[in-house]
Amino acid sequence: MIALVDCNSFYASCEQVFRPDLQNKPVVVLSNNDGCIIAANKEAKALAHIPMFQPVFKIKDLLSRNNVVCFSSNYTLYSDLSKRVMDTLRDFSPLVEEYSIDESFVDLSHYKIEELEIIAHKIKDTVYKNTGIPVGVGIAKTKSLSKIANKYAKKITKNNNVYVVDTESKRQFLLNECKIKDIWGIGKKHAIRIENAGKKNALEFANMPVDWVRKEITVIGERLWRELNNMPCMKINTNIQVKKGIGTAKSFGFKLSNYGLIEEACSYYVSEVADLLRQQQSAATHIEVFLQTNYHSNTDKQYSNKIVLTLNEPTSSTIALTQKALIGLKKIYKEGYRYKKVGVNLLGLVPENEIQMSLFNSHKKIESKSITNVIDLLNSKYGKNKVKLATVGNREKEWALIKEHRSPRYTTQWNELMTISNKKTPNLK
Repeated sequence: MIALVDCNSFYASCEQVFRPDLQNKPVVVLSNNDGCIIAANKEAKALAHIPMFQPVFKIKDLLSRNNVVCFSSNYTLYSDLSKRVMDTLRDFSPLVEEYSIDESFVDLSHYKIEELEIIAHKIKDTVYKNTGIPVGVGIAKTKSLSKIANKYAKKITKNNNVYVVDTESKRQFLLNECKIKDIWGIGKKHAIRIENAGKKNALEFANMPVDWVRKEITVIGERLWRELNNMPCMKINTNIQVKKGIGTAKSFGFKLSNYGLIEEACSYYVSEVADLLRQQQSAATHIEVFLQTNYHSNTDKQYSNKIVLTLNEPTSSTIALTQKALIGLKKIYKEGYRYKKVGVNLLGLVPENEIQMSLFNSHKKIESKSITNVIDLLNSKYGKNKVKLATVGNREKEWALIKEHRSPRYTTQWNELMTISNKKTPNLK
């Protein structure tokens, strides 16, 4: 049996963990540069007249009138709490697949069927006790069924965020309640095709002839059909997938025309992606740099460009990657424009132990690797970017994202630890 454990309104829940005064109050989390709403808790979602994904400046008064508390996105905090949730799940099973930052599949095949209802509640309660994050738990024989069970667990209040498909009658009931469009893995076109065949819910789809499914929605549809019929086709995958490309691109807090500031931002982003590259023990063969103005502006001249450069040999060195990136940036930069964004992508990734060495650069490579290791060690001990290249500079406030409402990174920064006093909590709206 497989459990799908999904955190409820994860980003908003993370903020509420450290702000108990916000329990039962509407909370939303904003995108980069505090642009629009990207996440909301159930109290905020209940305010149906507040549109999601709208620019915040257009609905600022509406949010204020409804006492909605806004937070800038704080991915450092969310990532750390996610790790703590996953670690708690591993107390229940050695096989945990981290499907996303707030969702995991957990193998529970070592428990007896009659124990699963109790185990599901224990998982929910333990995660909440250890992390403060509320979760829903759906358990079934296959991944696809557990996904639907999880959704049903949260949808019906009396389920108390738990639903276990441990009998055939419960499987049929669950599928009968599930609309075609809500089946995990069924896209819009396939949903239309199935509904045009006269099927209105997942149970009717699961009862269709498998030949029709294979012909109309290919082998992927057949695999899903089998999963809904209690035939497992997808195993728990605990291997971390190695990324084929790593990149970052964030809008500046302000439009920039100063090349020096753009260069510092580009260098900073290279250090970020190079760090991720080394964490998965890969090296990059190419680096792409791109630069663009704000296409939504009616007053600024528009320009964008990108360039892909090949490294002398695949590398994960921040120094080598930064040198190459800045060569590319200089080639695509044009004066006279107000730029909105710079970004870098590392491409052609290969395993670090499978690099084709150059006969002429071996000494230089070894030297760069040693420096990189020392920088990583110091930054790991004293904090991100405590040791950095001079090209990163010290003017981050002049180009970094606007995060007026970011909460402290309570769990990862010593200088942002929670403090307790008898004073009234400040309003972060």
